[in-house]
Amino acid sequence: MKINDIRPDEHNFLKRLTTIANPPKSLYYSGSLPSPPQLTVAIVGTRRPTAYGRTVTEQIASALASRGVLVVSGMAIGVDSIAHTSALEAGGTTVAVLPSGLDTPYPRTNLQLASRIQSNGALISEYENGHTPRPYDFLHRNRLVCGLSDAVIVTEASIRSGTMSTVTHALEQGRDI
Repeated sequence: MKINDIRPDEHNFLKRLTTIANPPKSLYYSGSLPSPPQLTVAIVGTRRPTAYGRTVTEQIASALASRGVLVVSGMAIGVDSIAHTSALEAGGTTVAVLPSGLDTPYPRTNLQLASRIQSNGALISEYENGHTPRPYDFLHRNRLVCGLSDAVIVTEASIRSGTMSTVTHALEQGRDI
């Protein structure tokens, strides 16, 4: 896997990150960064979706991706993984923002998904190789997920969850939810 180092102001897709609170100084990516002006939607939610949550996430991600909308998420188990997988199966493009270094994608159970995403999209992280995620890294990742997106869709989540931190970031960044 080839890992590239880039400043957000060096690529049109990443430039929107220069306007968020606490913007990353540099990012690492693997795969192909998309070229705007593609509509970008983040799909996020619980790690333990119900059957309803799985179905809704699959339907929304598939419908958006089949219409050329870029799907962004955090590659976590649950809604995030379903969104990435559904976008890929619909022939779309997806970007995963990781809370770890790209050489050790987190979670390890999604290594195959990470490989698929690199083939038709990109993995992005603000962390160097070898970085193992700490609890607050997931919250930091969430600001980038919505920072890269025009809108955020929450398909299923509890009130007190990491998903709600993404919603808070989205509100602060002026994104549609």
